Amino acid sequence: MPDENATPPHALTPDAALRTLATTRQGLAAQEAAERLSRHGPNTLPEAPGRGPLLRFALQFHDALIYVLLGAAALTLVLGHLLDASVILGVVLINATIGFVQEGKAARALDAIRRMIDPTALVLRDGARQRVPAAEIVPGDLVLLEAGDRVPADLRLLRAKSLRLDEAALTGESVPVDKDVAPLAPDTPLAERNCMAWSGTLVAAGAGMGVAVATGSGTELGRISAMLGQVDVLQTPLLRQMSRFARQVTAAILVLSAALLAFAMLVRAQTLDESFMAVVGMAVAAIPEGLPAMLTITLALGVRRMAARHAIIRQLPAVETLGAVAVICTDKTGTLTRNEMVATSLLTPRGEYTAAGTGYAPTGEVTQGNASVLAADHHDLLELVRAGLLCNDAELRQVDGAWRVEGDPMEGALVALAHRAGLDPEPERAVRPRLDEIPFDSAHRFMATLHKGSVVYLKGAPERVLDLCAPDGTDWHARAEALATRGQRVLAFAALPAPAGSLPGPDALPGGARLLGLVGFIDPPRPEALEAVRDARAAGIRVVMITGDHAATAREIARQLGLAEDPVAMTGRELDALDEPALREAASRVTVFARTTPEHKLRLVTALQAAGLTVAMTGDGVNDAPALKRADVGIAMGAKGTEAAKQAADMVLADDNFASIVAAVREGRTVYDNIRKVIRWTLPTNGGQAMTILAAIAVGMTLPITPVQILWVNMVCAVALGTPLAFEPTEPGTMRRPPRPRSEPLLTGELVWRIAFTALLMAGGAFGIFFWARAQGLPLEVARTMVVNGIVVMQIAYLFSVRYVHGTSLTWVGVVGTPAVLAGLAAAITAQLALTYLPPFQLLFETAPLGWREGAIVLGMGVVLLLVVEAEKRLRPGR
Repeated sequence: MPDENATPPHALTPDAALRTLATTRQGLAAQEAAERLSRHGPNTLPEAPGRGPLLRFALQFHDALIYVLLGAAALTLVLGHLLDASVILGVVLINATIGFVQEGKAARALDAIRRMIDPTALVLRDGARQRVPAAEIVPGDLVLLEAGDRVPADLRLLRAKSLRLDEAALTGESVPVDKDVAPLAPDTPLAERNCMAWSGTLVAAGAGMGVAVATGSGTELGRISAMLGQVDVLQTPLLRQMSRFARQVTAAILVLSAALLAFAMLVRAQTLDESFMAVVGMAVAAIPEGLPAMLTITLALGVRRMAARHAIIRQLPAVETLGAVAVICTDKTGTLTRNEMVATSLLTPRGEYTAAGTGYAPTGEVTQGNASVLAADHHDLLELVRAGLLCNDAELRQVDGAWRVEGDPMEGALVALAHRAGLDPEPERAVRPRLDEIPFDSAHRFMATLHKGSVVYLKGAPERVLDLCAPDGTDWHARAEALATRGQRVLAFAALPAPAGSLPGPDALPGGARLLGLVGFIDPPRPEALEAVRDARAAGIRVVMITGDHAATAREIARQLGLAEDPVAMTGRELDALDEPALREAASRVTVFARTTPEHKLRLVTALQAAGLTVAMTGDGVNDAPALKRADVGIAMGAKGTEAAKQAADMVLADDNFASIVAAVREGRTVYDNIRKVIRWTLPTNGGQAMTILAAIAVGMTLPITPVQILWVNMVCAVALGTPLAFEPTEPGTMRRPPRPRSEPLLTGELVWRIAFTALLMAGGAFGIFFWARAQGLPLEVARTMVVNGIVVMQIAYLFSVRYVHGTSLTWVGVVGTPAVLAGLAAAITAQLALTYLPPFQLLFETAPLGWREGAIVLGMGVVLLLVVEAEKRLRPGR
């Protein structure tokens, strides 16, 4: 294997590369190959290290919130409620199982990369062709390539016959790359090293031979694999906030419990048993036992809604993280664009034309100025379009209602162009059948076809075809360059009189050809992506294009999509010259990063995160996997993405459409709003119960509600009433708010005030009901039954208030509620009726039936709470 400090393989001539690797054009001898295999090791990627399943499962319980839940289960066991303790433990086990199943995505991503190497390869050893296991290829081996092969190692090409490689998975190049054997400058970017074939890429056409310069972990594929294994995965904002929240809740409960125990024993002179049971009652009231289950349900519902939007969530917390996204780093080809080439600009010696149409569908028109034209009425247009149709090997097929190209995408676009110009391909081909051809080859960079009627059509790179044409006084090179600067790929077309007999070789083709014109092609933006970009920008989300394509092409697409008023583009080579501070500055202002490598993408994502931004990253190739893993939300393409990208991602787009990302962000914001609603509803209601217990103990009075009744409210009614908040629809104006700060905690100052304010109202309501009942001479059981029902009614009233975080709930829609709210309301009312009036429940929970007067007092307390909370919502500054 060559020294890393030596001249890179792509800068060497083929013979120099052979000398450097100590091999010949006859290949290695079998004995030499065996010695190199023992020295360099097999041509495989290393296995991913990982924890054992038992350890991974055990670590799912290492979380402060889980400890709180286990403590809640222990407390309910102390109270003798085995069923309730089992429910809490069930929640813990469900959460642990979900985490266990989702664990290990990095290992699966590495496995997917390893599967990109075919099991066998064709090599030349001792002058003979032989098929060997790909794992046995060593540096210096001569590897033979044919159409359909997957390249088994990094190769310096020695021979290339019409060789074209699909390198999209590694470089992001949108079309197959023509290969040749000419050496290049040492600093040539990886995507432009046309004399190299990279491990894991596919041979799209032609044949070739190369010498292996790197195998196994030494290849570009291996380097990316190693990079992926070293990438640190950031904890999602929700998990980070929940961890902080759990610690805060745990600390608060422990402090309150210790203070309450000391107060009961030292001030109230209660026994240890009495004091301990008081602590148990307060802790049961304060611990939000149903909160984790409701959060999981909220996230799961977000997963279901996103699936309907073609976004498949692989990591549950990613649902909410999408709502915090401030920057979307997106690929261009197939995500922002259709991944379908369209011939759009036509330049002939007599004029300019514009073609319009969608993809490869044979519909659309050709215009000159503002008038629609047909090729039959314009001889110059007819000749150009006919040349594009006949000097062409592609076919268009309609599959399941969609038009697909069989062959080269640009040639397919020329067939569609013929339809748009009014030419019917079948009769044209029948009248002028092909008699001979010179296939396209990267060595001569054109294709020529001889047709009946004594005409030869030429198609190829503008600079090569123009060299074969007679000068006409027009600077066609400048015109071709002008199309290229507009982000278009350009082909030139010419015609020659037919030679006698067959076509000569490409080097013997005579000059003096008549130029027919130029055609510019684009991969047009998706129409829905235009609106999606506008929605993203309106929501305060910046869209950054990171692509392996050329800078001019990418910048033009960015301009058409409105990513910025005047998009600034930067290439990977320019990024290499930046230190970290300069990179962070560039990441904040540059819209388009072109010709990027995996390291560039990873550095850009990390730089944006260092600025405190939540970053979503899209990708489809193995070269995207490290950045996908590092991003807060990695988004892989489902239709054309590699398995490595999908395994490294948090979300997979089934339709590869940028509009689906923005729709998923909308759902993510809705999920976060609903999570906030669940928390805003759960904590004040739990706080009200805890405050009731604390106040009763503080003044030495009889508890208005027993611990077992509190447990009933928390585990039955709380879940029935809190869960419907997970089903809340998107609030108006959701995509007009800026992304929330990455560091924003769940327990904001506003939420702490809300907890304290509502808890005081609920505690005051509970005491008001209790004092009224006792003043009326009602039994303790009746008074406590009124309090239990009063707390549930106040929870129902507060539920309607919480449904609208960013507006008033006193509207017809707010009062009527959603089907989920109504179903939860019906369940809670049914449960309370059973608790109040069914003898088994009365016996178990020490309740008693209520009359209409007691019921009216309970309902009235709920109405009062709703009115007070809504008034406070309107009067609070900043609302």
